Amino acid sequence: MTQADDRDGPPDETVEIPIDGELDLHTFRPAEVKSLLPEYLEACREKGLLDVRVVHGKGKGELRRLVQAILEKSPCVESFRLAGDGAGQWGATLVRLHPLSPDDRD
Repeated sequence: MTQADDRDGPPDETVEIPIDGELDLHTFRPAEVKSLLPEYLEACREKGLLDVRVVHGKGKGELRRLVQAILEKSPCVESFRLAGDGAGQWGATLVRLHPLSPDDRD
């Protein structure tokens, strides 16, 4: 998965985002997160990664609220909660995704 990045280079430069079940949003703007997060979650489902950790940081909580608003509306999300000790606490959200159905794989 790639995401356009116009902060450190030409506007067409992209950043490769590994689909490994952990998405660190520290380097992304909120406007980018709105499209990036749903795309990332769908890519995880396609790879069979149903437990995803989204790192949004602790800060003022604006990014956390945005992430959780996106998750609440996503039909592919089974559940989500703030991470506990050792997993980022309130600086990360743990997401459980619905598996793809056979119809989704076509």
